Amino acid sequence: MNPIPVGVVMGSSSDWDTMQHAVQILSQFGVAHEARVVSAHRMPDDMFAYAEAAAARGLKAIIAGAGGAAHLPGMLAAKTVVPVLGVPVASKHLSGVDSLHSIVQMPKGVPVATFAIGPAGAANAALFAVAMLANHDEALRAKLQAFRAEQTEAARAMTLPPA
Repeated sequence: MNPIPVGVVMGSSSDWDTMQHAVQILSQFGVAHEARVVSAHRMPDDMFAYAEAAAARGLKAIIAGAGGAAHLPGMLAAKTVVPVLGVPVASKHLSGVDSLHSIVQMPKGVPVATFAIGPAGAANAALFAVAMLANHDEALRAKLQAFRAEQTEAARAMTLPPA
């Protein structure tokens, strides 16, 4: 496996509050990753270079945060065959709904997987990337199965207050 199979990118450092949840999950599973800002608006040449080089560098997935104008996941997907996992970042004006709509309305032929708005979406995008990688890595698959079993047991252990 390439030393860095997953890229986590965002349009600005303000998206880190959300995207750090993807990085935490990848770290928990021992999946090497990189995290960086590659703004579709402020540094489009860098963003295109990142997307165009992704497959050759061995990236297997790109988790892209979509804040504000929300163009990053779609623009990356237009320039690479590496799967792009879009995470809507909550904005101060529209609570991330604008970002969600931007990702889910990609034209036919430019696929972007879409996850929930905010930290849950970032964590789930990372878990999705882990699941993709686990198809070719038995040790990672075992870690993912153990994680899911722990979640199930935690849910079973929950008790509700008396009515």
